[in-house]
Amino acid sequence: MLTRAGILLLMLLGMRAAACADVSAPQTLEEAKAQRERAAALRAEAERRLDSERKQCYSKFLVNDCLAAAKKRYTATIVEARQIDQPARDFEREAKRQEVEAKEAQRVADQPRREAEQKESAERFRAEEAAKAAERERKLAAKAAQAEEGRRKAAAEQAKRQAKLEKRASEEAERQAKKAAHEAAGQPAAGSRAN
Repeated sequence: MLTRAGILLLMLLGMRAAACADVSAPQTLEEAKAQRERAAALRAEAERRLDSERKQCYSKFLVNDCLAAAKKRYTATIVEARQIDQPARDFEREAKRQEVEAKEAQRVADQPRREAEQKESAERFRAEEAAKAAERERKLAAKAAQAEEGRRKAAAEQAKRQAKLEKRASEEAERQAKKAAHEAAGQPAAGSRAN
Protein backbone atom coordinates (compact mmCIF):
# COMPACT_ATOMS: atom_id res chain seq x y z
CA MET A 1 0.00 0.00 0.00
CA LEU A 2 1.42 3.34 -1.06
CA THR A 3 1.41 6.22 1.32
CA ARG A 4 0.69 9.75 0.26
CA ALA A 5 4.42 10.52 0.38
CA GLY A 6 5.18 7.44 -1.73
CA ILE A 7 2.61 8.46 -4.35
CA LEU A 8 4.02 11.97 -4.45
CA LEU A 9 7.51 10.53 -4.78
CA LEU A 10 6.48 8.32 -7.69
CA MET A 11 4.76 11.24 -9.42
CA LEU A 12 7.79 13.45 -8.85
CA LEU A 13 10.14 10.77 -10.18
CA GLY A 14 7.92 10.33 -13.22
CA MET A 15 7.92 14.05 -13.90
CA ARG A 16 11.68 14.17 -13.39
CA ALA A 17 12.18 11.25 -15.78
CA ALA A 18 10.09 13.06 -18.39
CA ALA A 19 12.09 16.24 -17.83
CA CYS A 20 15.35 14.31 -18.12
CA ALA A 21 14.22 12.83 -21.41
CA ASP A 22 14.00 16.41 -22.71
CA VAL A 23 17.63 17.05 -21.78
CA SER A 24 19.75 16.92 -24.88
CA ALA A 25 23.38 17.63 -25.51
CA PRO A 26 23.96 21.35 -26.02
CA GLN A 27 25.02 22.57 -29.44
CA THR A 28 26.73 25.80 -28.37
CA LEU A 29 28.73 27.02 -25.41
CA GLU A 30 25.84 29.34 -24.51
CA GLU A 31 23.45 26.38 -24.35
CA ALA A 32 25.97 24.46 -22.25
CA LYS A 33 26.30 27.39 -19.88
CA ALA A 34 22.52 27.71 -19.60
CA GLN A 35 22.20 23.97 -18.85
CA ARG A 36 24.88 24.15 -16.18
CA GLU A 37 23.15 27.15 -14.61
CA ARG A 38 19.84 25.27 -14.65
CA ALA A 39 21.49 22.27 -12.97
CA ALA A 40 23.04 24.52 -10.33
CA ALA A 41 19.64 26.12 -9.69
CA LEU A 42 18.09 22.65 -9.33
CA ARG A 43 20.76 21.65 -6.81
CA ALA A 44 20.26 24.86 -4.84
CA GLU A 45 16.47 24.36 -4.86
CA ALA A 46 16.91 20.73 -3.74
CA GLU A 47 19.07 21.88 -0.82
CA ARG A 48 16.55 24.54 0.17
CA ARG A 49 13.62 22.14 -0.13
CA LEU A 50 15.41 19.41 1.86
CA ASP A 51 16.08 21.83 4.72
CA SER A 52 12.45 22.98 4.68
CA GLU A 53 11.05 19.42 4.56
CA ARG A 54 13.34 18.26 7.37
CA LYS A 55 12.04 21.02 9.60
CA GLN A 56 8.45 20.01 8.77
CA CYS A 57 9.19 16.32 9.39
CA TYR A 58 10.03 16.95 13.04
CA SER A 59 6.44 18.10 13.60
CA LYS A 60 4.98 14.82 12.23
CA PHE A 61 4.36 11.49 13.93
CA LEU A 62 6.44 9.34 11.50
CA VAL A 63 9.56 11.48 11.51
CA ASN A 64 11.92 8.87 10.05
CA ASP A 65 9.58 8.02 7.13
CA CYS A 66 9.17 11.72 6.41
CA LEU A 67 12.95 12.29 6.53
CA ALA A 68 13.58 9.29 4.26
CA ALA A 69 11.02 10.55 1.73
CA ALA A 70 12.56 14.03 1.79
CA LYS A 71 15.99 12.50 1.27
CA LYS A 72 14.68 10.44 -1.69
CA ARG A 73 13.16 13.55 -3.29
CA TYR A 74 16.46 15.38 -2.72
CA THR A 75 18.44 12.54 -4.26
CA ALA A 76 16.11 12.40 -7.28
CA THR A 77 16.54 16.14 -7.85
CA ILE A 78 20.33 15.88 -7.51
CA VAL A 79 20.36 13.01 -10.02
CA GLU A 80 18.27 15.11 -12.40
CA ALA A 81 20.61 18.05 -11.96
CA ARG A 82 23.56 15.77 -12.67
CA GLN A 83 21.85 14.45 -15.82
CA ILE A 84 21.36 18.04 -16.99
CA ASP A 85 24.86 19.13 -15.99
CA GLN A 86 26.87 16.20 -17.37
CA PRO A 87 26.17 16.70 -21.11
CA ALA A 88 26.90 20.41 -20.73
CA ARG A 89 30.21 19.69 -18.96
CA ASP A 90 31.10 17.12 -21.62
CA PHE A 91 30.30 19.63 -24.37
CA GLU A 92 32.43 22.35 -22.70
CA ARG A 93 35.30 19.89 -22.22
CA GLU A 94 35.10 18.82 -25.87
CA ALA A 95 34.90 22.46 -27.03
CA LYS A 96 38.01 23.30 -24.99
CA ARG A 97 39.83 20.25 -26.36
CA GLN A 98 38.93 21.28 -29.93
CA GLU A 99 40.03 24.84 -29.23
CA VAL A 100 43.38 23.62 -27.89
CA GLU A 101 43.80 21.32 -30.90
CA ALA A 102 42.94 24.17 -33.28
CA LYS A 103 45.46 26.45 -31.59
CA GLU A 104 48.12 23.75 -31.75
CA ALA A 105 47.34 23.10 -35.43
CA GLN A 106 47.54 26.83 -36.12
CA ARG A 107 50.84 27.04 -34.22
CA VAL A 108 52.24 24.13 -36.25
CA ALA A 109 50.98 25.72 -39.48
CA ASP A 110 52.49 29.08 -38.54
CA GLN A 111 55.84 27.57 -37.49
CA PRO A 112 57.54 27.88 -40.94
CA ARG A 113 56.36 31.49 -41.28
CA ARG A 114 57.58 32.34 -37.76
CA GLU A 115 60.92 30.66 -38.42
CA ALA A 116 61.28 32.60 -41.71
CA GLU A 117 60.43 35.85 -39.91
CA GLN A 118 62.93 35.06 -37.16
CA LYS A 119 65.60 34.23 -39.73
CA GLU A 120 64.86 37.42 -41.66
CA SER A 121 64.89 39.43 -38.44
CA ALA A 122 68.21 37.87 -37.42
CA GLU A 123 69.73 38.60 -40.83
CA ARG A 124 68.44 42.17 -40.72
CA PHE A 125 69.88 42.56 -37.21
CA ARG A 126 73.26 41.17 -38.31
CA ALA A 127 73.26 43.48 -41.36
CA GLU A 128 72.40 46.48 -39.18
CA GLU A 129 75.12 45.55 -36.69
CA ALA A 130 77.64 45.08 -39.52
CA ALA A 131 76.64 48.48 -40.93
CA LYS A 132 77.01 50.05 -37.49
CA ALA A 133 80.40 48.39 -37.03
CA ALA A 134 81.51 49.58 -40.49
CA GLU A 135 80.33 53.10 -39.64
CA ARG A 136 82.24 52.97 -36.34
CA GLU A 137 85.35 51.78 -38.18
CA ARG A 138 84.93 54.53 -40.78
CA LYS A 139 84.60 57.15 -38.04
CA LEU A 140 87.61 55.75 -36.19
CA ALA A 141 89.62 55.74 -39.42
CA ALA A 142 88.50 59.31 -40.15
CA LYS A 143 89.50 60.38 -36.64
CA ALA A 144 92.83 58.59 -36.98
CA ALA A 145 93.43 60.25 -40.37
CA GLN A 146 92.41 63.62 -38.91
CA ALA A 147 94.76 63.08 -35.97
CA GLU A 148 97.56 62.05 -38.35
CA GLU A 149 96.87 65.14 -40.48
CA GLY A 150 97.01 67.26 -37.32
CA ARG A 151 100.30 65.66 -36.31
CA ARG A 152 101.69 66.13 -39.82
CA LYS A 153 100.64 69.80 -39.84
CA ALA A 154 102.06 70.32 -36.36
CA ALA A 155 105.32 68.67 -37.42
CA ALA A 156 105.42 70.78 -40.60
CA GLU A 157 104.77 73.94 -38.58
CA GLN A 158 107.40 72.88 -36.06
CA ALA A 159 109.87 72.21 -38.88
CA LYS A 160 108.99 75.57 -40.44
CA ARG A 161 109.52 77.33 -37.10
CA GLN A 162 112.74 75.42 -36.56
CA ALA A 163 113.93 76.36 -40.07
CA LYS A 164 113.00 79.96 -39.40
CA LEU A 165 114.86 79.91 -36.08
CA GLU A 166 117.86 78.30 -37.73
CA LYS A 167 117.74 80.87 -40.54
CA ARG A 168 117.59 83.69 -37.99
CA ALA A 169 120.41 82.14 -36.00
CA SER A 170 122.41 81.74 -39.22
CA GLU A 171 121.69 85.32 -40.23
CA GLU A 172 122.57 86.50 -36.73
CA ALA A 173 125.78 84.51 -36.79
CA GLU A 174 126.55 85.94 -40.20
CA ARG A 175 125.93 89.47 -38.93
CA GLN A 176 128.01 88.81 -35.87
CA ALA A 177 130.78 87.47 -38.08
CA LYS A 178 130.58 90.52 -40.36
CA LYS A 179 130.49 92.77 -37.36
CA ALA A 180 133.48 91.08 -35.88
CA ALA A 181 135.26 91.23 -39.20
CA HIS A 182 134.51 94.95 -39.56
CA GLU A 183 135.49 95.67 -36.03
CA ALA A 184 138.67 93.82 -36.56
CA ALA A 185 139.20 95.92 -39.65
CA GLY A 186 138.39 98.96 -37.61
CA GLN A 187 135.28 100.01 -39.39
CA PRO A 188 131.88 100.13 -37.81
CA ALA A 189 129.60 97.50 -39.24
CA ALA A 190 126.99 98.70 -41.66
CA GLY A 191 124.36 96.45 -40.12
CA SER A 192 125.05 97.65 -36.57
CA ARG A 193 123.55 101.03 -37.25
CA ALA A 194 120.38 99.47 -38.42
CA ASN A 195 120.12 97.46 -35.20
